[in-house]
Amino acid sequence: MNDSATLRRIRILIVLFVVGLILSGVTAFPLGIEARALDRILHGAAWPVARHVTFLTSWIDEVSSGLSDTYARHPYIAYGTDWLAFGHLAIAVAFWGPYREPVRNIWVLKFGLISCAGVVPLALICAPLRHIPLWWIAVDSSFGVFGAIPLYAAYRMTRGLELAEQGRERAATAAGRREAEVEPA
Repeated sequence: MNDSATLRRIRILIVLFVVGLILSGVTAFPLGIEARALDRILHGAAWPVARHVTFLTSWIDEVSSGLSDTYARHPYIAYGTDWLAFGHLAIAVAFWGPYREPVRNIWVLKFGLISCAGVVPLALICAPLRHIPLWWIAVDSSFGVFGAIPLYAAYRMTRGLELAEQGRERAATAAGRREAEVEPA
């Protein structure tokens, strides 16, 4: 694969990751509305299916009720999820660097991979403290796992580009030395 095809693939993977990051962040803004809508869907049109997954239905009921009560009495609590959303959007902006120049900004891909790896221990440590069900911990952890897949592929391809660039630089340096040796003084 030539460098331009590799660069195109890296960019596609970065865009895929950024779209997921943005969607994950933007959905944190209307959290209460989303929970109520999901609750209505589970007790409405989806009831024939939802009644067989009572663990999901009861969890969504509890979350929807808890968010509604909290937002009604303490609306400033939603400000925390606003900042969560902003954090996702701000991190997404950082990926403009590797989109434009992946080799120069490979550190952003490493940062993203480290962040994805951190999702799993955070979920495993903090979720039980917040009484989050085990199956939801798996859902949360999947964001880190699935986010790491395109990032790791982009990282590997970027390393390939980096090594190719270094090889060309060494060849050019060696060619320059040979020319200098051939020229009479």
